Amino acid sequence: MNVIARSDTEAALVQAAHRVLPAGGFGNFASDIILREGRGGRVWDVSGNEFVDYLLGSGPMFIGHSHPEVVEAVLAQIPKGTTFFANNEHGIRLAEAIVEAFPCAEQVRFVSSGSEADMYALRVARAFRKRDRILKFEGGYHGMSDWGLMSLAPKQLANFPVAVPDSAGIPRSVQEEVLVAPFNDLETAKALIAAHHDELGAVIVEPFQRLIPPAPGFLQGLRDITAQYGIPLIFDEVVTGFRFCYGGAQSYYGVTPDLCTLGKIIGGGFALAAIAGRADIMAHFDRGLVGDDGFLMQVGTLSGNPVAAVAGLATMAVLKRPGAYDSVFATGRHLMAEIDGMLKKAGLPAQVLGEPTLFDVVFSAEPVRDYRGTLRGDAAVQKHVNTQLRAAGILKGDSKYYLSTAHDTRDVEQTLSAFAGAMATLPGR
Repeated sequence: MNVIARSDTEAALVQAAHRVLPAGGFGNFASDIILREGRGGRVWDVSGNEFVDYLLGSGPMFIGHSHPEVVEAVLAQIPKGTTFFANNEHGIRLAEAIVEAFPCAEQVRFVSSGSEADMYALRVARAFRKRDRILKFEGGYHGMSDWGLMSLAPKQLANFPVAVPDSAGIPRSVQEEVLVAPFNDLETAKALIAAHHDELGAVIVEPFQRLIPPAPGFLQGLRDITAQYGIPLIFDEVVTGFRFCYGGAQSYYGVTPDLCTLGKIIGGGFALAAIAGRADIMAHFDRGLVGDDGFLMQVGTLSGNPVAAVAGLATMAVLKRPGAYDSVFATGRHLMAEIDGMLKKAGLPAQVLGEPTLFDVVFSAEPVRDYRGTLRGDAAVQKHVNTQLRAAGILKGDSKYYLSTAHDTRDVEQTLSAFAGAMATLPGR
């Protein structure tokens, strides 16, 4: 096990952060670690401690940190200009690549964050449909908008379809605009959609919700019922886009929505996200096609900026190569299988949940099909394991291993050794 030592420099930075940043951080990750650099599948903090990185910047570094081809593309672009607030060739080429890759994508509009992408996707669907309400799924994460932060992680469970705000500052009226259904419960979702079809502007879903795969037939059932009533179906692929396969979760699972949102990987580690979908819906971004009444205003200072665009294009070039996905899936399957074997050998009520490029352990023996199923997991054991992993040089979020194409045999061996050590230190073992 590594010895995680903290330098005076890092301690001073942590203290400074708590003076000038609310809760001492950026709102993302634990505030007691200050990262300095990343290369491949590893990162280093300012004290010099080295970690196998399964955080991956919350997912965008799918081909690893500081990939030489991404670095080369970015360094070539920076002297030519970093943003123009006008079209640039690289942004256009990136949009072409997205249209080529994603079955639902006929046109693309760039923004700077996944939260923006989800917000605008809901807005453009409402503009197209001329209806105000949306249906989402409990536990689904769709960014930081008022609508996105309804029933993401409710502390008090309500009867469906009542929405519960996850944040202070959200107008009460938003609750009336959001209907909530349980993920993977197609019959409940279909009943709610049928009952409220004339009020719904959109149905939005993570095709792979946090760690939970869709049940067989669930996504296709949503596709069928929304198509029946002419309601736009939005796949939030900010996480899954280019992660499960080159065409995202919609290609991986074989179900095509009307719109999707993308982020993380498409910017190659820089701020970039997108809404992509049917041309007749995307037309509402074009005043000349829909007129003043149907026009959706959207501007963003850094939208489609050339630095993020060249980083995204370089990333996609790597992912298009033969064997790129085969390799990362093989790494993920091996990790999942070995961890599952350790859990079974230890006799723990636990399961490895997810897909090979994005998974974690849920410490519960009961099947997990929806958000409420995740609540049955033993949070204390999860916290203990995560703490022990970090002490052994494994960096991950509270509930995810993000795999990258850069993770290698050495990373896997260190991870499995650290997980075995965490199992051995569980209270009562």
